Amino acid sequence: MASKGNVLVVDDDPARAQGLADIVASAGFHVEVVSDIQSSHFALAGNSELDVILCELDLEGVSWDAVRPILREMDIQVPAIMLSDQAEVSRMMTALRLGASDFFVHPVKDVEALIKSIERCVRQRQLRRELDESRKRLEKANTELRGTIKMLEQDQQAGRQVQLSMLPATPLVLGDYSFSHTVIPSLFLSGDFTDYFTIGTRYVVFFIADVSGHGSSSAFATVLLKNLFARKRSDFNRKNDSTILSPVAMLHRANKELLCLDVGKFATMVVGLIDMEQNTLCYSIAGHLPQPLLVSDEGVSYLTGEGSAVGLMEDSEYQECQIGLPNNFTLALFTDGILEILPRDDLIGKEAYLLQSFEDLTESPAAMVERLGLKRVDAAPDDIAALFVTKRS
Repeated sequence: MASKGNVLVVDDDPARAQGLADIVASAGFHVEVVSDIQSSHFALAGNSELDVILCELDLEGVSWDAVRPILREMDIQVPAIMLSDQAEVSRMMTALRLGASDFFVHPVKDVEALIKSIERCVRQRQLRRELDESRKRLEKANTELRGTIKMLEQDQQAGRQVQLSMLPATPLVLGDYSFSHTVIPSLFLSGDFTDYFTIGTRYVVFFIADVSGHGSSSAFATVLLKNLFARKRSDFNRKNDSTILSPVAMLHRANKELLCLDVGKFATMVVGLIDMEQNTLCYSIAGHLPQPLLVSDEGVSYLTGEGSAVGLMEDSEYQECQIGLPNNFTLALFTDGILEILPRDDLIGKEAYLLQSFEDLTESPAAMVERLGLKRVDAAPDDIAALFVTKRS
């Protein structure tokens, strides 16, 4: 039969100590007896195997008034039950000041009460052990968690540098045309991305994408889109594959690849193709808000177009639009994170405010960024990406 707990009996009267030990042992406890107080040593801290101490109050040569300050400084976690030959209030108070859990008088007449008191102390000791073990496990888990968080932060920082390196040069100047961008992540990594590059000497392809969610998984989807456009650009150069010159075809490819990725990510996008010889724009919009802004001497307006986000449905349809561009213009594209920082309460008000912010055609993209407050954003509630295409004859 397993022991119900470990009990230490401390009494300098061997016969009395053994009699008490026999009573406790008969109740199923493992008992040790200490009668030589001066030469005995036993652990009382958290790692002690003892569950409870039965200690005689009237020990020869022991001054509890002198011992009490020493006990207070020690890490004593083993509960104690004090015993005495006399039921005096002063003795009970001494026991309580020493931190005793209970007090009994010799000879113990109510053995059942003593055993119940010991059992309470054993439960208290077991709970303390469990709490100590839980604390140690928690401290270990916290240490491991801090290490993991530090490693993740380092990985995120490295990923941030990789993602920044994937962005195109800003500004990219091609004759009268200039392309520039700004990307502000809400976390280390961004689910918003933009890119632009030449196809031969005549065309420039650009896109802006807003991948659902935040963080690493969304950033990985931007890598897929970057890779898709890079592959199709290479296919044009090596295989004369003209897919890259069709915004609708590129959206279909992006839709298929995000669905095949099967990570539950979708993206709103705008894909455009500028013919620098004809000064025309061919574009397609995939569920993207706000829609592109065209600023010219004739004013500022949103470009029209519709289509569902890529990565949602296999049979998504997209609309291709083509317009002639003014001799002087600014084309501004944003992800919807811009709407979060505009000083209006509803979507209609925010879109109207965005229109008003671009009334001056002579402003540079840098001035537009400053006007919208993008340079002053410390903690963006959502990822923000901005792409500017300008032409000044």
